[in-house]
Amino acid sequence: MNLMLRLASIALLLAVWFVGSRLAGPRLLPGPQAVGLAIVAEARSGALAFNLGVTLARVAAAFSIAMVLGTVIGLAMGRVTAADRIGDPWLVLLLNLPALVIIVLAYIWAGLTETAALGAVVLNKLPLATVTVREGARALDRNLDEMAAVFRMSRWKRLRHVVLPQLSPYLAAAARSGLSLVWKIVLIVELLGRPNGVGFEIGVAFQLFDVTRILAYALAFVAVMLAIETFLVQPFERYASRWRPRAA
Repeated sequence: MNLMLRLASIALLLAVWFVGSRLAGPRLLPGPQAVGLAIVAEARSGALAFNLGVTLARVAAAFSIAMVLGTVIGLAMGRVTAADRIGDPWLVLLLNLPALVIIVLAYIWAGLTETAALGAVVLNKLPLATVTVREGARALDRNLDEMAAVFRMSRWKRLRHVVLPQLSPYLAAAARSGLSLVWKIVLIVELLGRPNGVGFEIGVAFQLFDVTRILAYALAFVAVMLAIETFLVQPFERYASRWRPRAA
């Protein structure tokens, strides 16, 4: 039943797209067939796979760095009052600083380099991961900490068997929201200052007013990210939250 509803929804989307293309004209809104042919052409030339691979590599690198740093900082801020008071103003600053400003400043200060690009993406993702993990650290059960102390568990065992299981739902939430943010920022970073990637190709197509190519790259990348969300992120989220009681 769920599969049928999804297929019906996709069919409705394609129908609306087709009608919209007829009304707006193929120059402003190319139809599904034209965009599909463009995707096939880019795939045959090898450009689609190359640019998707480059962008996904940047997404994976920035996401991993931000999650590791955010987990460490968030855990420290949630468990140590002094760390929370010191780090909170930095979090407020980064949370309210526009992503575009961070990207532009990174390119000005570090040049149009890969390091600057990844750094800008990490700085945009880091505060969200930190805040989510901090809330999880604040919610840790103190009784379990006392039990671990009574049994004289090592720091590693305490982290592995006491802290991380309680943090896992928060880590899953940070991963899911962070992934959707990171790939969008990566496209902006590529648009402004990288010589390859999906964002770069969309920027070139924009300069040529090639809407068909813009939609081709955008939809191909969205399809890849939806696959990652469906087959990696959602299963991890269900696994991390398996201990929670389900609604009847």
